[in-house]
Amino acid sequence: MDGSTVSGEYVTSLEHQPAEGVVVEAPHAAGRADFMVGNSPAMAVVFDQIRRFATCDAPVLITGESGTGKELAARAIHDRSARAKEAFVPINCAALPATLIASELFGYEKGAFTGANGRKRGQIEHAHRGTLFLDEIGDMPPDLQTHLLRFLQEGEIVRVGGQERIKVNVRVIAATNAHVREAIAAGRLREDLFFRLNVLGLKLPPLRERQGDVRVLASFFLHRIARELERPVDAISPAAAALLEVYPWPGNVRELIATLRRAVVLANSHEIQVADLGLESPVVLPRPAGALPHSRTPVERERLRAALELNNYNISKTANELGVSRLTVYRMMQRHEIARPA
Repeated sequence: MDGSTVSGEYVTSLEHQPAEGVVVEAPHAAGRADFMVGNSPAMAVVFDQIRRFATCDAPVLITGESGTGKELAARAIHDRSARAKEAFVPINCAALPATLIASELFGYEKGAFTGANGRKRGQIEHAHRGTLFLDEIGDMPPDLQTHLLRFLQEGEIVRVGGQERIKVNVRVIAATNAHVREAIAAGRLREDLFFRLNVLGLKLPPLRERQGDVRVLASFFLHRIARELERPVDAISPAAAALLEVYPWPGNVRELIATLRRAVVLANSHEIQVADLGLESPVVLPRPAGALPHSRTPVERERLRAALELNNYNISKTANELGVSRLTVYRMMQRHEIARPA
């Protein structure tokens, strides 16, 4: 990130520091713009495991929902390992046709198939002495899982159409967003391959379980996006911030970034409003214990404002959203001095 000061493992002095005490995981490779941001207890565990896993060479299996940053975690492990100066080679198994995965991974010899006019090294060879990242491992065809298992056991590959056994020194990090046990039971993932890959397991928490990180992430990425798009947006309104914190984020960090990008484009001032977020999915604002209806806390006020703006100040819909009566909504508005727009 432009303006960041890299010191050891963390970027702790940012041009726009999101929050006091924030932990921002940054790669060692200078100039890269990929970050893992968070200061929640859940992410503290992840950061600690990343540091520990980087000190050894065993395979790692990263699990987590789509959009939680599995490739970022894999890169962070690589960048802190003894292989950091060598290649990090990512392969998305779900994005490649089944007919191409073998040649992409293992390479091929001239004449191996129609169109093979010369020898080609596979991605495993390109990752020699470095790290191979296999994303969505559960989408790899079963026959190729067998070849991958053999490579993990023997450290050798054979190019498609070839006979020579080639020694390759590669650390393998795999990832999946599938429920592993269900994938094994359904025959989509070999159990012996799972055990071979899952020597070190890293589970990334969904954003809804990262308490307090939405605010940190929103501030961090808002400034990056605004600078990238050259837009004078540098703040999020209290109501919009409250909505961001209670939204369930089924797409996790990836969805949050896309939402902020849209909001920065649509904002009519320096401050993002609820309408700019475009969060049209039904959102149920949780009722914190003791906060409604008898509390005067800032949290209650911002939740009320978010619910009112989300429902265009329709009192009945707002009451239903908050799980209180219409009379309670009116009393809360009076208590917090919130008036309906003329």
